[in-house]
Amino acid sequence: MQNKGLIKLFAILFGLVSIYQLSFTFFANKVEDSAKQYAKANVSDNNGRSLARYERKYLDSVANKEVVNLGFAKYSYDDIRNKEMNLGLDLKGGINAILQVSVKDILIGLSNDSQNTTFKQALTNADEAQKDSQENYLDLFYNEFEKLSNDGVKLSDPSIFGTKALRDKIDFNKTNEQVKSTLQEEINTSINTAFEVLRSRIDKFGVVQPNIQRIGTSGRIQVELPGAKDIDRVEKLLQSTAELQFWEVHTNADVQSFFFAANAKVAEMLKDDSTTEKVKDTTKADNDIDDLLGESSDSTNVETQKNLFTYLFPNVAQSQQQVSSLVAQARVQDTAKVNSFLKNKEITALLPNNLKYTKFLWDYKSQPGADGTEVIGLYAIKSNRKDKAPIDGDVIADAKQEYDQLSKPVVSMLMNGSGTKQWAKMTSENVGKYVAVVLDNYVYTAPVVNGAITGGSTQISGGTMTVTEAQDISTVLKAGKLPAPARIIQAQVVGPSLGKESIDASLWSFGLAIILVLVWMFLYYGKAGLYANIALVVNILFIFGWLASFGAVLTLPGIAGIILTIGMSVDANVIIFERIKEALNGGKNLSESVDEGFSFKGALSAIIDANITTFLTGVILFVFGTGPIKGFAYTLMLGIGTSLFTAIFITRLFIDGGVNKGSNLTFNTNISKDWFKNINVEFLQKRKIAYIISGFFILVGLVSIFTVGLKQGVDFKGGRSYIVRFDEAMKSNEVADALKDVFGSAPEVKTYGSDHQLKITTAFKIDEVGKEVDQNVQSALYNGLKPYLGDTTYEDFKPGFEKAGNGIMSYMKVEPTIADDIKQAALWAVLGSLIVVFLYILLRFRKMAYSIGAVVAVFHDVLVVLGVFSLLYKFMPFDMEIGQSFIAAILTVVGYSLNDTVVIFDRIREFTEGKNTVTASLVNKALSSTLGRTINTSLTTLLVMLAIFFFGGDSIKGFMFALIVGVVVGTYSSLFVATPIMFDVSKKEENK
Repeated sequence: MQNKGLIKLFAILFGLVSIYQLSFTFFANKVEDSAKQYAKANVSDNNGRSLARYERKYLDSVANKEVVNLGFAKYSYDDIRNKEMNLGLDLKGGINAILQVSVKDILIGLSNDSQNTTFKQALTNADEAQKDSQENYLDLFYNEFEKLSNDGVKLSDPSIFGTKALRDKIDFNKTNEQVKSTLQEEINTSINTAFEVLRSRIDKFGVVQPNIQRIGTSGRIQVELPGAKDIDRVEKLLQSTAELQFWEVHTNADVQSFFFAANAKVAEMLKDDSTTEKVKDTTKADNDIDDLLGESSDSTNVETQKNLFTYLFPNVAQSQQQVSSLVAQARVQDTAKVNSFLKNKEITALLPNNLKYTKFLWDYKSQPGADGTEVIGLYAIKSNRKDKAPIDGDVIADAKQEYDQLSKPVVSMLMNGSGTKQWAKMTSENVGKYVAVVLDNYVYTAPVVNGAITGGSTQISGGTMTVTEAQDISTVLKAGKLPAPARIIQAQVVGPSLGKESIDASLWSFGLAIILVLVWMFLYYGKAGLYANIALVVNILFIFGWLASFGAVLTLPGIAGIILTIGMSVDANVIIFERIKEALNGGKNLSESVDEGFSFKGALSAIIDANITTFLTGVILFVFGTGPIKGFAYTLMLGIGTSLFTAIFITRLFIDGGVNKGSNLTFNTNISKDWFKNINVEFLQKRKIAYIISGFFILVGLVSIFTVGLKQGVDFKGGRSYIVRFDEAMKSNEVADALKDVFGSAPEVKTYGSDHQLKITTAFKIDEVGKEVDQNVQSALYNGLKPYLGDTTYEDFKPGFEKAGNGIMSYMKVEPTIADDIKQAALWAVLGSLIVVFLYILLRFRKMAYSIGAVVAVFHDVLVVLGVFSLLYKFMPFDMEIGQSFIAAILTVVGYSLNDTVVIFDRIREFTEGKNTVTASLVNKALSSTLGRTINTSLTTLLVMLAIFFFGGDSIKGFMFALIVGVVVGTYSSLFVATPIMFDVSKKEENK
């Protein structure tokens, strides 16, 4: 092998980088474990919300402190948490939601809430049409409007879109088609606005590495917040409409007397609390944690020293020159505590009459403080009894990013006629005073008014504002121009408790699978198997190192993808070792046999063909899949790349080293040396029996599919699915009856894992639209289950936070409209995969017979797996739903079956090279010569999958069962379906 030195260097460097990147995950986990210890030491009742609060308190305290010192570099917790491996929702908990921006509401806003009957009826008809259509809402509305108008009223009519606000873009002479084009532009702008608003909110939410992205041009936005625990807060954050307001503000001089009075009162309150608190007898570990937080184990002594100014730093005005709209500052991690003080009734009672309705709002952006922590400004807004802003954001006609006289980025705003008058009045009444521009309850600017502004324009500026921020703010400010509310149409919520259990189960199954494969390879191939095992371990290191380095998200299906690639990595070594054994048995010496085994004419051709077909399947999955399917596809493709490198190059380095040292490499052991020798099975002579057996199973499966059907998951049919844990064993039929009264009909209830856990699926109110509907359904579920929940409150029952007892562990909601889209994408994924693979095999083998044989075998495998799921889903003690994960499993089966088939076809091509005909004897010889590899690979892959199936998480059992059935059927079809079909088609072609 050439370039051994370069390969060694690359492997060592990649390995070191992988270890370095993975070390951040290790260190971050240590810090987070300490945070959990601290929380448990301070919370006696295991309340999830309290535990989360103390964990957050600990992590905030170490956010900017050195927690890792590698000698050449030092890192704070914030540094390492941004470098640790990203875990998906199913491993970490959190929420994944797809939001639909309401195009209907955008159209209503553009029409200035038109009461035109044709317009309103077209909207109603479009709502109905959308339930059974994949078209976007604007197209549906336009088609309905065209039908109703009959060339009468036009979209440009002043009573519809010919409004003053749109007069520069739409006039009465424009055709409906032209108006539609303008509306599409406005809708795109509004959706961009909604996207920017959501991104701004999510950035302030505080989860590690959130993900937000637009889905095509559909008006849908996907948001993933791994680690989020306060699910209610997230849902409100995502679905509340952006709100722009203009307020008058109090100065620091106005409120400083109040702050001093509040400071004394807070000190008194903390002193009272501390005297009733019991002094804790802490361990050394607790003392270490307290030292890190700057707290003493004697809580009484510490609390008496604290007051409001411990957390809030007032901006005291000692002269007129120091008067400012900024009234105070606080560390970012202390804002929640400051808020709780300023909203306390005893504190608000201290406000004088002129400050009675004051509300305190934070700046939109934090700044580095003197001590290295992030600090954020506080403003005192002049509110009123109704909390109604003098000017709302709907007066903004336009906003754009520009530059001021000093070439600093600013945001220029232009108001409409009504806003111009209101702004002129507000600024003229506040000359020499301050006004604030507030978006989503954050202050973006609060400048002094130097003079009345009568032109209807103003600016937002800030000393640290960047061009990008100014562009984002200008986009966000348009939220006041168009109403674009968003609603969650698909959501998946996983509680942190279930996420932790999934991690533990995954580690067990992953470890067991690795051990089984390592032991089997050593028992079967001896020292050569040991070399392959080292390459396998390096492969795993490379995969996880890559995931950590490039910020990829690891999910349960992703782990399944990694374990599958482990099987494929073993497969590559098996193919190589079997070819080496064949060469040795043919009389060649060890060095020549190794060269032949690793050559393109030896094993390399079959390995590359088999891996490319599986890689193509992964590409199709990644392109058409969503969520967990993408995670599976990503790790599958990554694993194929690293597996090829380690199997071909790393294993070769060790084997060449053994050959050069004179090691006696036999590529077998005393146990396996006589296995699969001198095999000569007449496979083709048994093909008619195989056709009958396959036909029987497919027929039975099809009858079951058309009569019994398949159990569709909520992601394919729509609905809500809850996994609820109880303190005692539950009977599913009893619970279904109990829920019948609250849901109107009995939901589907099934044991999920243990008998203390149920999966409850219902379509109750799934067609109803509204932010309150989800809460109503969840409340109904709680009321129906109340007899079984003991003293569990509704707050503790809801998803999110760690659960000490009864409660919702995870939750999924899919509206019917998006369920149809998911099914369609899944269908395209399957068809696309088959077409791509068919074309590749045709290109590679240059004969239609090979492609037909492979594709028929694939259809055979898919139909058998579907039939098994149809026959058994009512009897198995785990979920056998047809959903996105099942499609991933089916396409994996396709890839695996093709992998097997291509290896066999490659050997047939080798035996028939230069011959004009494909004979039965040559085909039987090819099948017999690859039988050892086929059984060996299938067995190792099955061992891996069985380990995951029995020891992995409950959520992945159905997925793994489909893979297990698929591997067995795929192995069978490669021998008894794909090859015989290829032979029969070849003979027909020859006869013609």
